[in-house]
Amino acid sequence: MADMWDVYVMEYARSKDQPWVDLISGMYDDGVMDLPFSFILARQGDRNVLIDTGFMQHEEGFSNKFGIPYWVSPLRLLAELGVTPEAVTDIVLTHCHFDHMGSVGEFPNARIHLQKSELLSWYEAIALPRQFGYLTAIIDPDNLRSALDASIEHRVMLIDGDKDNVLPGLHVRLGSGHTVGQQFVTIETVRGKLVISGDCVYSRLQLTGRNNDGVYVPLNNATGNVWEQLKTIDRINNELAGDMDRLVILHDIERWKGLPVVAELEGFHIVKVG
Repeated sequence: MADMWDVYVMEYARSKDQPWVDLISGMYDDGVMDLPFSFILARQGDRNVLIDTGFMQHEEGFSNKFGIPYWVSPLRLLAELGVTPEAVTDIVLTHCHFDHMGSVGEFPNARIHLQKSELLSWYEAIALPRQFGYLTAIIDPDNLRSALDASIEHRVMLIDGDKDNVLPGLHVRLGSGHTVGQQFVTIETVRGKLVISGDCVYSRLQLTGRNNDGVYVPLNNATGNVWEQLKTIDRINNELAGDMDRLVILHDIERWKGLPVVAELEGFHIVKVG
């Protein structure tokens, strides 16, 4: 039991009238929804670990660019559970998009764990000529600068593929497709081993198929490739072994239905998932 974690979903933002088809292939007739954005706080003894960080709000920033009008500071959410920025010991980044990495510079003592291919591919992509700008539209250069600063301080731990026990009871699996080096996380809890999807999936139907036919459904908002996406979905499916209750989707449109809400801040939920 020593390696078990308490795991909380920290909902910090919602988009307005997001078309499903912008996110998931084939959803032309499924209309729009308000998409939740979240990160994870995992606690074990003296460890306060974030899986992704959310983003900070800046005037005329990425939230305006991508239609995300509803937001509360990730730091305020952490304070609801008594966690200061200085007390965050580790950050596991699923990938480097602004909504997952955008607060990384707020945690001065945290070690940052991410795939080597993820970080280095974005340094390469952002150096490409302007005509390649589609690749980096969801990347905030300030986040990459923060990662470089943390690297200089020897706080960045680059991972090369799958790794068990990045921290005791917390494991990562390479999940490329949405980005070159995305990873998803499995974490030991009293509910069993949870699978934190990152942006590998936005909906369970990507695993079950649109008509429950078992045909995997890829994302539309990817800079990797469809083949890698589907192999990643298959890896997640294998980790779950048929138990969808162990899947934690960071953009869960059902807002983690059926799990206990332990706090609420300006309409945003903190949900205990494990």
